[in-house]
Amino acid sequence: MKSESNIVTIDGIDKEILRYLMEDARKPILEIARNIGISGAAIHQRLRKLEQSGLLAGSKFVVNPKVLGYSTMAFVGIYLDKAMRNPEAVKVLEEIPEVLECHYTTGNWSILVKILCKDNEHLMNVLNHKIQSIEGVSRTETFISLDQQIDRQIGI
Repeated sequence: MKSESNIVTIDGIDKEILRYLMEDARKPILEIARNIGISGAAIHQRLRKLEQSGLLAGSKFVVNPKVLGYSTMAFVGIYLDKAMRNPEAVKVLEEIPEVLECHYTTGNWSILVKILCKDNEHLMNVLNHKIQSIEGVSRTETFISLDQQIDRQIGI
């Protein structure tokens, strides 16, 4: 693994390790080591270096929101009356639990958020009482996701 100007270059062994872990982050290190043909200690050492380089940013469990009753995913373009209101608006958006992602964008919107709600009524409540009430929000444009057809990380 080499690092030049904040870009990390990884070798074939690192790629194999990452592919195994991206498929199942709980896969035992010794199983990966046997499949690749190197020691478990070498895997641990490589993973430590990948973490230190910033390429790996932890691991996490993925909660299935539908099991908890959340079935309405929407993307909301937020128009701000002034671009300088962005930091204040983002602070308020951080406090809204339904907001999963928030992006500062080019184009018509100032902000694009991804939100998850239980149903359309819940979505309408979040829009009307939480997002549109933020100071500086002049209007919103909402797109409801009917189905997520691709969900992946960058290829290694």
